[in-house]
Amino acid sequence: MDTTAARRSILARIRAAQGREATPAAHEREAVADYLASHPQGPRPELEGDLVARFMAEARKMASTVDEVQQLAEVPAAAQRYLAERNLPMQAVAWQTLEALDWRGAGLDVAFRKPADGDLVGFTGCFCATAETGTLVLLSGPQTWASGALLPETHIAVVPASRIVAGHEDAFALMRAERGELPRAVNFVSGPSRTGDIEQTIILGAHGPYRVHVIVVHGA
Repeated sequence: MDTTAARRSILARIRAAQGREATPAAHEREAVADYLASHPQGPRPELEGDLVARFMAEARKMASTVDEVQQLAEVPAAAQRYLAERNLPMQAVAWQTLEALDWRGAGLDVAFRKPADGDLVGFTGCFCATAETGTLVLLSGPQTWASGALLPETHIAVVPASRIVAGHEDAFALMRAERGELPRAVNFVSGPSRTGDIEQTIILGAHGPYRVHVIVVHGA
């Protein structure tokens, strides 16, 4: 269900109650952009060294597993190796943005649709990733549904090295620069789902995937 129209309708009614037009005028958008550009950021830790290496190290700290390939075309074979080593299913669902890859040639049966009950493996890309915390940043859309990273027990994410930024502030700046308006869902994924509610014992897979595997593509 796409709630974008409903959200715009609600915001339009709020603006009407304030005596303003239904959609922001150009000068309002410019004022927001000026504020964001001039507003000082809070203190941030210095990130030394290569952002890609830092991202992979931090992702591993968050219990993600990480693999590296040089080209996007190598992703299906890398994913197949990961699944075979863990005796996991060779059937999966995936974002439509990944449809051009040769999954069948790597021995994988991939359906490009939203996950349903019984789908145990899900492939996604990402909008970007943050080196500071080893976090995936996923934006929902017609071809990049949020459930693809939330419902399957195993989440395999394709991360272009060129899309790894320093921190969350940089991720939001990239969203504003490239998208302008945020989508209906923005998910920050830092490793498998976990909880420590019961006797402070960490349990993986409590509210989402048991496993998060990241494939970093250096040539993308």
